[in-house]
Amino acid sequence: MFATVKQIFNPKNKDLRKKILFTFFVLFIFKLGTTIIVPGIDKEALTGNLGFLEIMNAMGGGAMEKFSIFALGVMPYITASIIIQLLSMDIIPYLSELTKQGQVGRNKINQITRVLGIILAFVQGYMYSFTYVQGGSPIDYMQFSLILTAGTAFLLWLGDQITAKGVGNGISLIIMAGIIASLPTMFMDAWNALVTGGTIQATTLGIVLFILFVLVYVAIILGIIFEETAERRIPIQYANKSASSYGGRQSYIPFKLNSAGVVPVIFASALISIPQIIAQFIKNEGFTLFVSKYLTMTTVTGFILYIIFIFAFAYFYTFIQLKPKELADNLNKNGGYIPGIRPGEDTVTYINKVLRRITFVGSLALSVIAGLPIIFGLFSNMPTSVTIGGTGLLIVVGVALETYKQIESQLISRNYKRRR
Repeated sequence: MFATVKQIFNPKNKDLRKKILFTFFVLFIFKLGTTIIVPGIDKEALTGNLGFLEIMNAMGGGAMEKFSIFALGVMPYITASIIIQLLSMDIIPYLSELTKQGQVGRNKINQITRVLGIILAFVQGYMYSFTYVQGGSPIDYMQFSLILTAGTAFLLWLGDQITAKGVGNGISLIIMAGIIASLPTMFMDAWNALVTGGTIQATTLGIVLFILFVLVYVAIILGIIFEETAERRIPIQYANKSASSYGGRQSYIPFKLNSAGVVPVIFASALISIPQIIAQFIKNEGFTLFVSKYLTMTTVTGFILYIIFIFAFAYFYTFIQLKPKELADNLNKNGGYIPGIRPGEDTVTYINKVLRRITFVGSLALSVIAGLPIIFGLFSNMPTSVTIGGTGLLIVVGVALETYKQIESQLISRNYKRRR
């Protein structure tokens, strides 16, 4: 890593430095936009209680709390991407055909995803305006939703600029920047809660507790890095190749411990929040009371449902994405086989067995990371802005690792071209 940083500041890599600086400039524009409140909003009309929107607020760098023009962030596009990706897996034949048409098909799918993302942004903007701002007229809510939709469209354009002219991975970097922007405030709130305003003895204990808090936070980051990089490698042997021959290299199929990424957590959070959204609309006292008692993530039943949803979506998304039957068929067509496993159904059974085991471990790790903020909030008297773990931290680490790999690959490519 240090070698990579040293190479970036090498005078020969001036173009890469320009890309990094351009990326920081675009992210600065994003952060600036999170401070611009939607025109026509009366601050006094804001309810001030985010509830199930707290996750979106964290990913948007506090934009939802301020009800800024970037309040929706890029989450409607992310939701649309997940929906299109699922529908492309032999559910809608047209989309399935597009996935097999190479770059042309991918461009078409990207256009469809963006249109769906804009539609979702408008719908979510109207719903969140109605939920978060009380006392407005239908015209007001329509105006708010249009402005929020325009904010999401502008963020998608900024993400495209980072991808084309910056270091790449634009949409993910915008989400990452929003989450990182809230970290200084969180640590300041933790310091104020634990240290500031106490006696000498209490202050000493508070400093110790704050250091312990930071150490736990760092330990969780290291755990997420391990979880994101861990993989199960299944050795592969080809009939026309010898791995033991001179210069031969062992081939393998890598299965990540968490192949589904943060998709299960996003789906689980969305599903568990549906009853709360319905309760906000129908305003039935009995139903609202039932939801608050049993279907929120801070209740025992709601938390258990949340974890069950994470496991269910992790298994569903992993198996629908990797498709053991197709893997086995492709392996057989290319003359490959798993040593000790017969080609055909035995290979499918073996891959299924491996995926079930590693997905269970990955889902367990994902559940721990996603559930830590909820448990911490229940047993701690810290401010709600202070959390440990969570989906946001998982996204930050994942995007940071991916961006580092991209920058490293660009440096390797440049060095290879110079040597030639």
